[in-house]
Amino acid sequence: RLSGGQKARLSLLLATLPAPHLLILDEPTNHLDIESREALVEALTAYSGAVILISHDMHLLSMVADRLWLVKDGHVSVWQEDLEAYRKDLLTKEVPDKPKKAKAAPKRASRDTILALRTDVRKCEERVNKLNEMRDKLAKKLADPALYDEDAGNKAEPWQRKYSEVMNALDRADDMWMKALEKLEKAEG
Repeated sequence: RLSGGQKARLSLLLATLPAPHLLILDEPTNHLDIESREALVEALTAYSGAVILISHDMHLLSMVADRLWLVKDGHVSVWQEDLEAYRKDLLTKEVPDKPKKAKAAPKRASRDTILALRTDVRKCEERVNKLNEMRDKLAKKLADPALYDEDAGNKAEPWQRKYSEVMNALDRADDMWMKALEKLEKAEG
């Protein structure tokens, strides 16, 4: 008998053997240990086909997802921003609006606010670094002359598409990082 983690690993192995063009993964990290989760991230990053990933694992999603689709109330919509922006949007919707009081004079942000902003800056920086690593790996792959051999067919196209997606995500991540830095500088006064 196989354990839950062994079954999950076997399913992932079987899914990647014939190299399908589309993988649908529903909570793939539920029974995986840390090493297997990291191996899954690497495999999905290198995978040239499309992946539909249903997961509550924020680490996996932040490392792998380059497009987010939201399924809610029977409708599917594309989320234009990154995962962190979606998380913030959820948190702000959960907090009911409080009546605003008149403020006397603007004062320096609280310590908790500054710490939260520093955390945002750090997360944005980590995201940019991860995307830079992905870009470098893809650039190395695209630099391989074997990828462009006539006998190889059109193997370069999916890699070029993934590279383009990573570059777009990197632009968005850079913008978010700069905005987070500006907010932090403003809060620190």
